[in-house]
Amino acid sequence: MESSYFLILAILLGCLATTVPVFMALFFTGTVGLVYLLGIDPQIVIEVLYRSMDKFALIVVMFFVLCGNIMTTGSIVEKLIKTANVLVGFLPGGLAMAGILACGFFGAISGSTVATVVAIGGFMIPALIENGYDERFSVGVMTTAPILGVIIPPSIAMILYAMVSNDPLEALFLTGFIPGLLIMLAMSFYAYIVCKKGGMKTMPRPSGKEALTVLKESAWALFLPVLIFGGIYSGMFTANEAAVVACFYAFFVEIFIHKDMKLMQVKKVVVSSAVTSATLLIIVAGASVFGEYLTFEQIPNKIANAVVDSISSPWVFLLSVNLLLLIIGMFMDIISATLILTPIFLPLLSKFGIDTMHFGLLMTINLGIGYCTPPLGVSLYISGAVADRNLLYVSRAVMPFLLIQIAILLVLTFWPDLVLLLPRWVYG
Repeated sequence: MESSYFLILAILLGCLATTVPVFMALFFTGTVGLVYLLGIDPQIVIEVLYRSMDKFALIVVMFFVLCGNIMTTGSIVEKLIKTANVLVGFLPGGLAMAGILACGFFGAISGSTVATVVAIGGFMIPALIENGYDERFSVGVMTTAPILGVIIPPSIAMILYAMVSNDPLEALFLTGFIPGLLIMLAMSFYAYIVCKKGGMKTMPRPSGKEALTVLKESAWALFLPVLIFGGIYSGMFTANEAAVVACFYAFFVEIFIHKDMKLMQVKKVVVSSAVTSATLLIIVAGASVFGEYLTFEQIPNKIANAVVDSISSPWVFLLSVNLLLLIIGMFMDIISATLILTPIFLPLLSKFGIDTMHFGLLMTINLGIGYCTPPLGVSLYISGAVADRNLLYVSRAVMPFLLIQIAILLVLTFWPDLVLLLPRWVYG
């Protein structure tokens, strides 16, 4: 039996090492395990593929992907950055703070770290450098701040976690607000200290009239997260419906109010979003086949029993899992990792008395940090391309900010009541 496990692990790692696409590696490994090792009818693979994509929760992901693409094509992103600049741009390190705040605004609509890096980082890194900010600092802050895209709701990673764990999505979303705010405050404070110590020239404080003008211009863009979360938590519509409403609102604002998107661009945005969503669905399908093999072999339960036998403290368990997830996040995208690892960890949570929503938030942050962690963090390569710098340079630039995020992660690990404060307050 153990030899079959080693064979499956060898096939999976071999596929990934030879740059086989993740979804194909998972699908092929799962199929070999089910059909060849367990002797199960191949028809089960087709049924698993169908079941994995026949889930209503995936509609939410698709529409939030579309919403993010609409904003990137139009001028909503630019207006969010202007608003953030008006609010904090006049402080020491204010432009960097504005970039962090803009990542928070954009994350509250798009749900994706990669989209946030492309949309905000692609604009802010050159802007920071042009305004005299140290290049390494500029690259570091705008590579790591986009983690807010998966922490502040709506988060695509949280949607997929809720799909597997059966946690209420609206309540799970609430776990991301306080951690997201803590990361924003900590990174902004660090930017303030560094820039004040370095004698950075500050931008002039905007007059009340100038601030009011920018806020009026950005009012339609700023209302979008209010519409999403106000609608969800007032009971006006569900998270699924909120994604659709957000798309229609974004289209309406960009085409008829801002007039920065032409009707001929709508097709391009929809097709681009469909391609992204299809890629996501393929990953979900491949991960589901591999997950089905794990279920048949009862590997999650075996791992749970082995871990419980060797670890008695829930805190030691959470520290171990944090370390494991940080390492996995360096090599695997957050979607695949969430779909594969969640079924493995869920049986362990009840044994250690850990709340599933608390763990979902920790998993999301850990894997989100992986996006900007060497050697394979996607954000590192995107920022490197924007700044025309190599991987080593970008990796050094992100280190201070990664330490800040890991420190907050540790606080959240040992203070579950802080993570669960809003869900308990709203839903009891």
